Amino acid sequence: MQLRTARLIIDEVSKADAPAVLELLNEPDFIRNIADRGVRTLEQAETYIEQGPLASYQANGHGLWRVRLKDGPMIGLCGLIYRDYLDVPDVGYGFMARYFGQGYATEAAQAAVDYGFAKLGLTRICGIVSPHNEASKRILQKIGLQYIKQITNPDGKILDYFEVSRS
Repeated sequence: MQLRTARLIIDEVSKADAPAVLELLNEPDFIRNIADRGVRTLEQAETYIEQGPLASYQANGHGLWRVRLKDGPMIGLCGLIYRDYLDVPDVGYGFMARYFGQGYATEAAQAAVDYGFAKLGLTRICGIVSPHNEASKRILQKIGLQYIKQITNPDGKILDYFEVSRS
């Protein structure tokens, strides 16, 4: 799987991406706005990749993908994720802070949603975000998701739930 946008290449992450994944998962904004995955070593990053994105590709045909600049480095992760507590795939993304504010998350998330509808035949896609994360809410709204309600995840975290549907 490979998606190309004006500035990005979005494709499957591999264990070779462990150094960049380790950096991303330890970004203060990632920990504050998404979660602390407890990944502190390269070995743990490889395990995260194996048990997360790679396992999702096997089970669902998609998951979190590597996002990189055309002819450049990996800058984040974005993709469609099945979560046990949601009945539709979630468009999820996380980017290294030095790439914030440049439209990359919006560009990647739009590509992931378009792929979900056009190639995977999905009819609904959601987005979940911490209530305080205004930047992420704006991204979801820019790509067509609308706020529906607040939900509580299995860890007890309250999240704002957005959704878009297409037939």
